[in-house]
Amino acid sequence: MTDPISSKKPPAILMVDDTPANLELLSGMLKGRGYKVRAAVSGKMALQAARNDPPDLILLDINMPEMNGYEVCTELKADEKLKDIPVIFLSALTETIDKVKAFGTGGVDYITKPFQFEEVEARVETHLEMRRQKNRLQENYNELGELKKMRDNLVNLLLHDLRPPLASICGQLELIKEKEKTAISADSAGRLAETVKTAKHLIHMVGTVLDKGKLEEVVPADGSTQSEDTGRPPAEHY
Repeated sequence: MTDPISSKKPPAILMVDDTPANLELLSGMLKGRGYKVRAAVSGKMALQAARNDPPDLILLDINMPEMNGYEVCTELKADEKLKDIPVIFLSALTETIDKVKAFGTGGVDYITKPFQFEEVEARVETHLEMRRQKNRLQENYNELGELKKMRDNLVNLLLHDLRPPLASICGQLELIKEKEKTAISADSAGRLAETVKTAKHLIHMVGTVLDKGKLEEVVPADGSTQSEDTGRPPAEHY
C-alpha cells in the first residue's frame, strides 16, 4: 500500500496495549508508513499521554489489568478535550457482545487479532481522513460565522450612517410642507406628503434593523436580556 501521509505534519497515533511485543510490532509498521506513533502499556498511562498531548487517533486493546479498554474509552469520551479523537479497538475478543460494547463506549471501529497490517492501515487512514474532513467542515463553518459577523457589522455601520441624512431630509420636507402648503397645488401637496411618509418609513426601517442587531448582541444563551452601551445613539422613530 502506498504512503497515506500527504500533509506536512504526520498524524499522531497513540497505541495502547499491555503486551510490549504487540506494541513493538505494530508501532514499527505504522512508523514505516510515516505516522508518528506513541505507545502506552496501561489504560492510566494512555489517558495521561492523551491529556498531555492529544493524538489524532487511538488504537486500543481491551483486556488490560487495572483499567480495561472499555473504561479507557469511556473516560476519553467524557473528556471535552479528547472526546472527538477516534478510537479503534484492536482486540483478540471476537464475540459480538464485545464488539457491541466497544461501539457503545464510543469506539469508531473494531479489529480482531490476529490482524493483517494492510487492514489496520486502511482503517486507520479511513478514520483519520474522516476526522480531517470533519475538521475542515468545522473550519469552514467558523469562517462563515466570521464572514457573517463582518457582513452584519458593515450593514449596521451603513445603516447607522444613513439614518442622520434621512432624518434631515424628512425634517426639510416637513418644513417645506408647512411653509408652502398654501402656495402649491393639491397634487403637489399630495406628492410631498407621500415623500414625507416614505422618508419616515425608511427611518423607521433603519431604526428597527439597528435595534434588532443590538438586541441580538446583548441576549445571552439563557434568553435573558441586559443593557449594553454600544456607543451609538438610540434609534429614532418618527
